[in-house]
Amino acid sequence: MSIIMTGGGTGGHLAIIRAVKEALITGSSEEVVGSKEQGAEESSQLIYVGSTKGQDRAWFGEDEDFVQKYFFETRGVVDQGALGKVKSLLMMAKATLRSIKILRAHKAKVVFSVGGFSAAPMAFAAKLTGTPLVIHEQNAAIGTLNKLLKPYAKYFISSYESDSPVKAYPVKEIFFENARIRKEVKTVIFLGGSQGAQAINKLALEIAPQLHDRGIRIIHQAGERNIEEVRRAYERLGIEAEVFGFSDQIAALMKEADFAIARAGASTLWELSATALPTLFVPYPYAAGDHQYYNAKFLVEKELAWLMREEDLEGDKVLALMQEDMQPKSEGLMQLIERDGSRQIADLLRRV
Repeated sequence: MSIIMTGGGTGGHLAIIRAVKEALITGSSEEVVGSKEQGAEESSQLIYVGSTKGQDRAWFGEDEDFVQKYFFETRGVVDQGALGKVKSLLMMAKATLRSIKILRAHKAKVVFSVGGFSAAPMAFAAKLTGTPLVIHEQNAAIGTLNKLLKPYAKYFISSYESDSPVKAYPVKEIFFENARIRKEVKTVIFLGGSQGAQAINKLALEIAPQLHDRGIRIIHQAGERNIEEVRRAYERLGIEAEVFGFSDQIAALMKEADFAIARAGASTLWELSATALPTLFVPYPYAAGDHQYYNAKFLVEKELAWLMREEDLEGDKVLALMQEDMQPKSEGLMQLIERDGSRQIADLLRRV
């Protein structure tokens, strides 16, 4: 018996696959789902299906937890011209037929999809063969594929929807362990992602002198391409700042901060929430369906975060936010998010 995991293209999708995969392998009191060495008779086997485009192969191409990995020649449809759309649909149709064969060959009992164009062939194959489909939607604004397939899913998981069978988002335990109540701002962290965010970088350098005068320490994720430029800018200002691009210690850095200014990708938003870190979200303006805006809006409507569009960013407004009492939002965030999201989803897949 096999569990097929599909979807990807971007790290936001793939992080969910990895988190749930690890929970499946770790097992629970119900069952332990094994890797290749344990054998099909002893436990379920994990299969990954993705695309040659995007980051799928980089994440899982060498992952031995999956007994088989398949990467199809597929690509997105939405952003293509007329001829490009036709070619993309033909590629998807071919991959869907192959997915049906994979489902049957591995005697799959459930397909777990996280969306993105990588998920389309296997998700369609699940619908065509009557294989139970479980979808995880990371964002408050539902993606195109997930919206299309939602009526056919056995379970549709979303931390933003009240009727979701699992409300907890798959966040690593370390973020919960690092949670603490903030009261006043002594350290601020700017999070533009590993690629950086020019608007956040510009804001950080604009308000750095005032932060320095107030004795507020600066941690700044400037993006891999911008590290040296941003470091030199701080040096010219005569200000010490911890500047980095990518870090595998992001949980520890969040723990040190009392206030964050960040993009609103789903993983970042829920990691900040799990850490109980009050945040001003500056959504990426070109995200599909403006989903980062709606992710942040979900917290803002609960009075647990702040939200500003890039064009509305003003140094004085941001500095004024940092004067507020952080405790109500920090306490609210600590009560908002449940732990064990990965395990809860893994248990749901086992039950299916």
